[in-house]
Amino acid sequence: MDWSKIKTIFIISFLILDIYLMYEFFKIWDASQYEVVKTESEASIEKRLMADEIDYVTLPKGYVEDHYLKAKPKVFKDEDLKKSVLADQTVSIDSGTTLESTLDKPLKISDKFGPSELNSFIKSQILYGEDYRFWEKSRDGTMIIYSQNYEGKTLFENVNGKLIFQIEDNEIVSYRQTYLEEIDKLSKSEKIIQPIKAIETLYTNGLLKPHSSITEPELGYYTLVPLSDKAQVLNPAWCFVVNGKERLFVSAFEGEIVELNENNVVE
Repeated sequence: MDWSKIKTIFIISFLILDIYLMYEFFKIWDASQYEVVKTESEASIEKRLMADEIDYVTLPKGYVEDHYLKAKPKVFKDEDLKKSVLADQTVSIDSGTTLESTLDKPLKISDKFGPSELNSFIKSQILYGEDYRFWEKSRDGTMIIYSQNYEGKTLFENVNGKLIFQIEDNEIVSYRQTYLEEIDKLSKSEKIIQPIKAIETLYTNGLLKPHSSITEPELGYYTLVPLSDKAQVLNPAWCFVVNGKERLFVSAFEGEIVELNENNVVE
């Protein structure tokens, strides 16, 4: 037995083990340092919010990375109007990308409307109904608005992904529908900011006044940029409801405030 060779093998093996252990140690140390900084930062904003008596609900956990998306407005065809789900409706197409329907028999809703009232109708008598989620009822009570979602996340304030019901005398008489299709991930997954950091952005920009209440934190997408072929690039964003009436948005990649108006959607 060549003890010299065995000794050399042992020395090399222990050297490799030492290098590996050092690598693991520094990786754990770096992570712990990051967690310390992160925890201190979170504690700081939490103290400031508490001092101003700004309340917020339990924030979502688990969202770490997301993608840019690319999507295109669906152009409805005559064959879409013949689909069985549209039975008992008079349906037409407006400008190619909007489907308009008048119900042969208006659908009664309650005075205190709840989204569950329309679940069955949307799933059984609306094209791609399973892809829409309740968004809001208009303040004047004449519209109920649903927004399209992708993989469980809402497409915020996107005119190309909406379902809008018209109400008369507590009855739904008609609706307009737009739909985004060919939705694909446009990039590799990237880190997003956590919801507490998005709240901090709102706070430092003066959008959260003392005694405010923050509810319904939600991660979704907004239109970052319309493309020349009528497609659009969608960017992840955090949405919060403030004082039960105002929605505020923060880009989940850039951490900047997003104002969703006519300039942020494709007409």
